[in-house]
Amino acid sequence: MTIWYWAIAAAAIAYVEMHAPGFYLIWVACGAATTAAGIGLFGIPVEQQLITFAVASVGFCIVGYFVYRSLNVQPTTSLNRRELGIVGAEGVVAEPIQNGYGKVRLGDTVWLAQGPDSPAGTPVRVRALLGTTVQVEAKTSPGDPISRH
Repeated sequence: MTIWYWAIAAAAIAYVEMHAPGFYLIWVACGAATTAAGIGLFGIPVEQQLITFAVASVGFCIVGYFVYRSLNVQPTTSLNRRELGIVGAEGVVAEPIQNGYGKVRLGDTVWLAQGPDSPAGTPVRVRALLGTTVQVEAKTSPGDPISRH
């Protein structure tokens, strides 16, 4: 196999990674490019080419794992993560909260709620989402001492 097989393979794998990202094909492409470089520099035979490709691909994938891990990328979408948009939302008590349970209206939706006992119409803020139940607290105005902590 010549240097061109490996160079074309590296380019093709990198192309596939760009159009169907899986985050690891780029490291396999680096393994193919390393193999092409090995042929160009040392003229290695086919057996060593295959070994070089396998070892370089695994090595680059391990490096890629630590690179992606260090980036610590958080999801940018709230799809299937409803709590990202609910926590901090403000609404009103729709049905009185009694014994810690009731219903609140957030926008156009009524949610089951847990929180301090409150009559209907009380402004509330969502503290957490537990399945289909929101935990709420009484909404206080900025001047109230309670809202400072």
